[in-house]
Amino acid sequence: MFLRIDGTPLHVRTEGSGPVCLLTGGLGSSWFDWDLVVPFLTPYRTVVRFDRPGYGLSASEPAASPGPTLAGEADRIRGVLDALGLRGPCTVAGHSLAAFHVEAFARLHPERTAGLVLLDGSVEPDPRPLPAPELRDLAARTVAGAATAVAVPYLFGPVARRLAARAATVRREDLAPPPLVRRCYRTGRALRALLRENTAYLDLAAALADLRGTAPLPEGLPVTVLAADDGCRTRRTREWLGSQRDLAALLGADFRTTAPAGHLVMFDRPDAVASAILDTR
Repeated sequence: MFLRIDGTPLHVRTEGSGPVCLLTGGLGSSWFDWDLVVPFLTPYRTVVRFDRPGYGLSASEPAASPGPTLAGEADRIRGVLDALGLRGPCTVAGHSLAAFHVEAFARLHPERTAGLVLLDGSVEPDPRPLPAPELRDLAARTVAGAATAVAVPYLFGPVARRLAARAATVRREDLAPPPLVRRCYRTGRALRALLRENTAYLDLAAALADLRGTAPLPEGLPVTVLAADDGCRTRRTREWLGSQRDLAALLGADFRTTAPAGHLVMFDRPDAVASAILDTR
């Protein structure tokens, strides 16, 4: 279905029955990246997933809209739930960049949060926002528009998506349906969304660091950090798992690892992702 949230038509899917959980993906993700996880959840949960503006089947935000903000992403989650009539507490699960979004939702809308799950979430220990956010966002939109005008997304978008997904899994394959990948990543919408979110990344990280000091998580809120372990004994893997462990300690969260799994943990270990969500509430 499509819901108009703050003037932008968003693609939303709702399946299953029971307590509500909302799934939101990382940079460049679409709703179908959760396809392997959803069957584990729907016998026990009402599962909501949506495409942020520009991704999947969702429309782009209006040209004059500001760039992504942390409060804006938290409000978008609330807007999706409100539009569905799901106004009770909800477990929110965010992958990668979207871990920022769901943590902000839990802090800004504690009465709406039943549980928080961070799936190989982004971590920035001491972030500093970059200057001139409006100018940077304009540059991202300009680059996306110029690339779209010469058919760069149409020619290379699906290939880039495939390569990125393969690099982020231990399977070294993109399990998303090829027709959907072509449909969603040939568009300039996806490139525009990706560049805008990437440009705002440090701004969101810094905003979350500030929010942690002013808006505590609800007392007793179940929080889980699930880290992907690729099974390699490299320095990079050790440092990543260490940063995830530190994040769990900061939030007072249950810390879990799953292996072997790459950053797209939903592809490599959908069962572990579902277990983390089901055990949170």
